[in-house]
Amino acid sequence: MAKCENCGKATTFGHNRSFSMRATNRKFKPNLQKVSVFENGKSEKKVLCTKCIKSLAKSR
Repeated sequence: MAKCENCGKATTFGHNRSFSMRATNRKFKPNLQKVSVFENGKSEKKVLCTKCIKSLAKSR
């Protein structure tokens, strides 16, 4: 499951554009990492995007 457990960021779709402006399908994948997070007095493993990891580090 390629989805951030905190913000819900997932794969989005778009187009590659060549020089002739021909559109071919492509995917934009989020940068997901497996991280151990300390919540509610317990250490839990979560899959988070790097933006959420950065914001969690700033709030501490």
